[in-house]
Amino acid sequence: MVDTHKKPHVIFIPYPLQGHVIPAVHLAIKLASQGFTITFINTQAIHHQTSNAQPSSEPDIFAKVRESGLDIRYTTVSDGLPIGFDRSLNLDQFAAALLHVFSAHVDEVVGQIVKSDDSIRCLIADTYFGWPSKIAKKFGLLYVSFWTEPALVFSLYYHMDLLMINGHFACQDCREDTIDYIPGVKAIEPKDMASYLQETDTTSVYHQLIFKAFNDARNADFLLCNTVQELEVETLSALQAKMPCYAIGPVFPNGFTKSFVATSLWSESDCTQWLDKKPHGSVLYVSFGSFAHVAKRDLVEIAKGLSLSKVSFVWVLRPDIVSSDDADPLPDGFEEEVADRAMIVPWCSQRAVLAHPAIGGFLTHCGWNSVLESIWCQVPLLSLPLHTDQFTNRKLVVDDWKIGFNLSDGRFVTKEEVSNNVKRLMSGKSEDGFRNTIKEMKKTLENALSCNGSSEKNMARFVKDLRTKISEKMKPVDRSACTGS
Repeated sequence: MVDTHKKPHVIFIPYPLQGHVIPAVHLAIKLASQGFTITFINTQAIHHQTSNAQPSSEPDIFAKVRESGLDIRYTTVSDGLPIGFDRSLNLDQFAAALLHVFSAHVDEVVGQIVKSDDSIRCLIADTYFGWPSKIAKKFGLLYVSFWTEPALVFSLYYHMDLLMINGHFACQDCREDTIDYIPGVKAIEPKDMASYLQETDTTSVYHQLIFKAFNDARNADFLLCNTVQELEVETLSALQAKMPCYAIGPVFPNGFTKSFVATSLWSESDCTQWLDKKPHGSVLYVSFGSFAHVAKRDLVEIAKGLSLSKVSFVWVLRPDIVSSDDADPLPDGFEEEVADRAMIVPWCSQRAVLAHPAIGGFLTHCGWNSVLESIWCQVPLLSLPLHTDQFTNRKLVVDDWKIGFNLSDGRFVTKEEVSNNVKRLMSGKSEDGFRNTIKEMKKTLENALSCNGSSEKNMARFVKDLRTKISEKMKPVDRSACTGS
């Protein structure tokens, strides 16, 4: 007999990239604090890299969180590829493994958990997987799709059929005129869509994953979006007319800069002492995220432009920023040229650096976490999108919200552009207006997360709606799929 007094148990599966794992971890903690039991499933590769990045290897990333009384369990499964395999340079193989092998491993482990615990009621998984609704249905679970990017990007993917019908996607000679027929989206240029929606060849495995993912998302009982209602009012309203959708962002750790759960894939360098010696607002922070690669030609021009600008900077230069086999992509003599005004590190705590008063600007790839964190810290952005949603995020940052501008307006980056735009960003001239605008946007985020704010209300409404639907499914649940009967 099912014990109706037990806490509802949720299985949570993040997409195995750092930018997706981070908000998933903090959402899991929020849900646990609302009285849910959580089992969090990472890939073995993500766990291995995260563990190696910590000073002391911890087999369970949620161990410290449990000390506060939260019931979060942790397990790992293989994604089907060797631990050391470079997933970022082999996207199709990575996508194929997630579609066919990881899904089978998840199916198996979910079956084991369900068989051992009759309080399992729900599966939360990243939208980018193409199979969670099938696993949820197999084991009689509710399915919550967690979207870690702007609602605008979700809406464009969700309406791929309209893009195809109108000749803006998946055709050899795609239209280049403005797209103005997507519900809740006023207008967008094709160049501002996610990179996968700009490609003419849609036969790649990654495209197959995307097609499956957004077919699967239509079967979700709920959609959670890491965005803010006030930032994307029309887009969210249109989505909410199609499915139960809740804007609950930004999903940050309590305290913003402090997290008790390891999510970094690289050892973090401490930039605090170096920044403490710099004047307020005088340092540019440069980072292109945890996954995307920068063309060597562009990286060299960026380095030369930073040198020309004479601006102080912290540059996060991942060991694999160009590729995993190019360990030293910087131009000869660069580090000596800028030694007195630069700190170059392989990785750091981005939230801690952005929150430091010495930081006055952020040269970024426009990853969504980076955009939200920059707004929170009131740091204007210099945009160089590289991949996926970053092109759409750039549109929001530069064209819609006007909290930054483009690093380059040409096909290739030049050192002169870099130097001039870095100096413009860091000069803080009032005519640009983006510093005042970003202060107002910070207030919007703060208000959303306040007690009566939109995101807090949406989170409370989601929890209430989820509990209601769980209660409805309690009578009784057919678990025959997990016993093989």
